[in-house]
Amino acid sequence: MLVGVCDFPGSYAFPPAGYGGIERWLWAVAVGARTAGADVHLLGPGWLADLEHGWVRKPVRLEDITTGSLAERELRANGYDLLVVGHEYPSLPAWTRTWSELDCDVATFQHSPVFQHTDAAFDGKRSRLYCYSPEMIERYARCEPIPELAVHFGLDEAEPPALAGRDLVWLGRVDAEKAPHLATRAAQLLGRRIRIVGPVFDEEYVRRHARLLNADHIEWVGELGGPAKTAAIHEASVFVYTYARTYVEAGAAVFGESLRAGTPMAALTWRTGTCAEAALCDATGTIAVADPEADDETAAQQLAHAIEQAESLDHREVQEVGLHRFDPARHFTAMAAPPC
Repeated sequence: MLVGVCDFPGSYAFPPAGYGGIERWLWAVAVGARTAGADVHLLGPGWLADLEHGWVRKPVRLEDITTGSLAERELRANGYDLLVVGHEYPSLPAWTRTWSELDCDVATFQHSPVFQHTDAAFDGKRSRLYCYSPEMIERYARCEPIPELAVHFGLDEAEPPALAGRDLVWLGRVDAEKAPHLATRAAQLLGRRIRIVGPVFDEEYVRRHARLLNADHIEWVGELGGPAKTAAIHEASVFVYTYARTYVEAGAAVFGESLRAGTPMAALTWRTGTCAEAALCDATGTIAVADPEADDETAAQQLAHAIEQAESLDHREVQEVGLHRFDPARHFTAMAAPPC
């Protein structure tokens, strides 16, 4: 099987060392496809030129190819069975025109809760959209989505054997949508230290919650990538996951990252059917489903209780489950063929 994994014209390198959503997912699919025995071409100019030996790089984007050109004929001659792309591509006319000439399947994962696809983008068979949670499946029902957990990888982020860590950790972009102030308050209620890992996207949000976010029990780590990022998760006793009441999480990478590292999760959600529910089980984490009408203090109290429950879980079992559930080869195999 020959798979073309197409880069995405964003601001992150391919593969990214730390953050990025679509970029990390595309790299994980490429790794998973090769692990599963497929031949893989990395399509597009965004891939790092100094990748390890064994990767075939073809710096061309389908949307830039002219009809009837030599580039189009060469692309067709490769004989791709499957193209894996960022979620916007199947709704981009210039891209789909070239794809229609290749006689291959296309698969993508929905990384945005708001992007609207064209009516003809997916048929559920030759062109397939995958969604993480029941919430996202319902949101994109007209695209005939297929349920699947996303796997994300960065560069040099291999997980060491699980251990029972010490402090709590929260990881992500720091802004109102991700709501880390709820995690810091829950930690404060428990008398625990918590590390905040990630870039600040909203300075006004940080100022608004300065009393909590600048408290003595918090360590601001900043953005990490590669082994340092993996270590920050691996060395924690519990990964604390939060988001705002109105935010819809399309498919957070942190679930796979935490479980693969052997760190159980305590998740605060505001409804059922979310990514946390899709990713976690009794062996890997605890979910606190708060009433969206409740105040922050009540929600933080529920989250604190979830942290205490998650801390009792076996880190080795968490990692064992995580390595299976978020295995890149399994993920690729699930996406490589249309459902029966």
